[in-house]
Amino acid sequence: MTESEYFQDNYPDETSHCYGCGRLNTEGLHVRSRWDGEESVAVHHTDPKYVAIPGFVYGGLVASLIDCHGTGTASAAAYRAAGRPLGSEPPLRFVTASLHVDYQRPTPMGVPLELRGVPTEVKERKVVVDITLSADGQQCASGTVVAVLAPDSMFAGSTDTAQ
Repeated sequence: MTESEYFQDNYPDETSHCYGCGRLNTEGLHVRSRWDGEESVAVHHTDPKYVAIPGFVYGGLVASLIDCHGTGTASAAAYRAAGRPLGSEPPLRFVTASLHVDYQRPTPMGVPLELRGVPTEVKERKVVVDITLSADGQQCASGTVVAVLAPDSMFAGSTDTAQ
């Protein structure tokens, strides 16, 4: 596989089925994050089916976007810290240990949603990412994702069930 600028495009096939960011999930949201200097960025165009009140995005979707952008950023930050190209073996795939979301204002439907993440702590097995979600230049939500390195037992063909 050729390295893509989008973090999630570099996930191994066996871990690319996430509803939020899995490129192999045909029904998923397909969150795609990339570096913009020291920040990560993703832009999402929301399907109208994710409505809360007409004209506004369902808050659970906002949390899902923050979650998947956070774990993608964690993976990319770990690769960057290790001096390794995205997608190189062994995989550095992170999963959510903690998700905290604060909603500042209703998120409007029908405009691109921009997510920006900043890794604030990068360790070998744990990465913390602070994220903002904005619409039309207005911050609508912020969150913190604590992501941990996925245990080997999550990968296809693994016999390790102790983690």
